[in-house]
Amino acid sequence: MILLGFAGASLAAWISIVTLRGGFWRMREIDSASDATAPDVWPAVVCVVPARDEAGVIAHTLKSLLTQDYRGDFHVVLVDDGSADGTAALARATAKALAAENRLTILSGAPPPAGWTGKLWAVSQGVERAAGMGRPKYLLLTDADIVHAPDSVSRLAARAESRGLALVSLMARLRCESFAERATIPAFVFFFQMLYPFAWVNRPAGVGAAAGGCMLVNREALAAAGGVASVRGALIDDCALGAALKRQGPVWLGLTDRAVSIRQYPRFADIAAMISRSAYAELRYQPWRLAAALGGLALVYAAPPALALFADGAARWLGVAAWAIMAVAFQPILRFYRRSPLWGLMLPAIAAFYAGCTVLSAWQHMRGRGGMWKGRAQAALGR
Repeated sequence: MILLGFAGASLAAWISIVTLRGGFWRMREIDSASDATAPDVWPAVVCVVPARDEAGVIAHTLKSLLTQDYRGDFHVVLVDDGSADGTAALARATAKALAAENRLTILSGAPPPAGWTGKLWAVSQGVERAAGMGRPKYLLLTDADIVHAPDSVSRLAARAESRGLALVSLMARLRCESFAERATIPAFVFFFQMLYPFAWVNRPAGVGAAAGGCMLVNREALAAAGGVASVRGALIDDCALGAALKRQGPVWLGLTDRAVSIRQYPRFADIAAMISRSAYAELRYQPWRLAAALGGLALVYAAPPALALFADGAARWLGVAAWAIMAVAFQPILRFYRRSPLWGLMLPAIAAFYAGCTVLSAWQHMRGRGGMWKGRAQAALGR
């Protein structure tokens, strides 16, 4: 009887997930050229790129930005955040090769003050410099590993102008080539959408979030929200900034394949490091939340296959039904990443990997090494 109740709870959880969380799994919020019309006057945009030891990717990123076909004023500010690998020199060489030195400003970032994460301090310095460049209407905040299609800025600006948005954010298509990436990256996007359903984010009221790889921000809305300083210690800085900006005006968050991350995660250890950097921050550094999350993951992801394979009678069939719903819900993101539909059956194992990364995140935090990114442990800032 207890097993049957557990099986029923697992199935009920999946029915609730697919029907009551904004239809996140259907992936209806996707960047489309038909969603916005071109403005009569293209607003000025300054792009801010924080970069710390990004020699492996910065040339590709800057080339995509400096060759945008944007018809308004557009400039790029790269903030070199204490790089030791020649990032700034490569950036200058890239601009020179493209004869675009006049479109690129390189700042040597100062060390972050107490209470700031390194990335947000670098972004803040770039935003301050951008404000003096003819007072642009929009700031494009993008990561150093994101390569943009030639019309990326145009489409972002058109969407923001046509809808009067305080923020347009696109979840960049992540690299999905190594076996570790193929096994875990589609699930990363699936889980993010489950936590922050894009349809809810895009409503006038409700949850606020963003994807940090690509955010076009109305500069006045950012100032009204308290600037980057308002989220200065946040490890999940994109969602914190998205929530702050939603209080100033409407926002839009969607998927895209026109902004692509080229950062490589060749091993599962690399994926684990990426996840564990901020997983415990999502739980607000609370052990009881960690315990609750692990219990929830066991009920939602581990129970269905365990029941389907090892239980008997009605409990087994309830487990089969829950596992089937899970696999079906995973299909749209698998299609987006051009992965086999059979990966849907592996979602319980993938979720177990993510649960392990969450435990690792908590362990690293307790050891004073939480939020580790290129030599900086920053998790204590997010408490």
